[in-house]
Amino acid sequence: MAIERTGRPTIRTVAEDAGVSRSAVSKVLCNAYGVSPELRARVVASIKRLDYRPQTAARAMRGRTFTWGVLASEIHNPFFADILSGIGRKLEGTPYQPLLGVSQSSHETESSLVEAMLDRQMDGLIWIAPRVTSDILHATARLVPTVFVAYHEAGSEDFDTVNVDDEKAAQLAVDHLHSMGLRKISMISVNWPDRVGAVPHLRERGYAMAMRGHGLQDLIEVMHSEESAVDVGALTARVLSRRDRPEALLCWNDAAALEALSEAKRVGIDVPHDVAIIGIDNTAFCRLEQNSLTSVDVFAEGLGENAARMLIERLDGRTTAKHILLEPQLNVRRSSSKNG
Repeated sequence: MAIERTGRPTIRTVAEDAGVSRSAVSKVLCNAYGVSPELRARVVASIKRLDYRPQTAARAMRGRTFTWGVLASEIHNPFFADILSGIGRKLEGTPYQPLLGVSQSSHETESSLVEAMLDRQMDGLIWIAPRVTSDILHATARLVPTVFVAYHEAGSEDFDTVNVDDEKAAQLAVDHLHSMGLRKISMISVNWPDRVGAVPHLRERGYAMAMRGHGLQDLIEVMHSEESAVDVGALTARVLSRRDRPEALLCWNDAAALEALSEAKRVGIDVPHDVAIIGIDNTAFCRLEQNSLTSVDVFAEGLGENAARMLIERLDGRTTAKHILLEPQLNVRRSSSKNG
């Protein structure tokens, strides 16, 4: 007897109805080698019984759908837009079409989007700055070829990764500030789920390592805000109003650094003479004259291009994992320049 359900059927509901795993359903839909006739019959019967996306399923049975899921946690930050630009440029002239999902930094939304992408039988995923737990990442990558961007787990054989050396990015910033004679260097970071391989944590680690390397371990200070501009601005205002105000602020990304720069101007703090400010990402807004923000380039478009190339390789038959780590590069501008 069929299981009674409400709402749109998904791979999960098909699997439960057929009494098989989701990966088994995916294999049937993709016409994978080694599926027994009995298993195929059970899954196809459930697909028909549940009226599960017959057009998508039929197309998948003929082979690739030539669609990719691209999952980003947000798009307001130009870092993500630059990655998407790199992906698009690499896919020019190929038959693949990227379809974008934005999770708004929500664990629940991200999980739902991934389920929908699997449900639509996309050929592969590029997942940028994931928020969900590692077990979900591994489970997803075992179902569909997946490349992670801005997530470090180089030992995994389940998926590919492409990143910049985020520890070194923060170290370059601290080294630059120290070379200017600055000692009281504080960091503004973000409240982020405690995940192995999370970018903010690696940048915090790089900051602390560099501070200790310069004998400044007693001056290490990492302050956390939420990701919204309002929260970053409020935190910066509190820091700048202190008697023991830092001589420099390293912000974990450009979005936070630009907000700190704006707040300094609002309260009459001169940058860089009263406080130097540095970001990480080197997005286009850093180069605008009114900002002139020193930032560490993480080559976001290159991250996107590499991710797309690696996913094409996977779909063309590569089975061994690849983990690419790009070298960051410091770009000094007026916000931390002695001539600012």
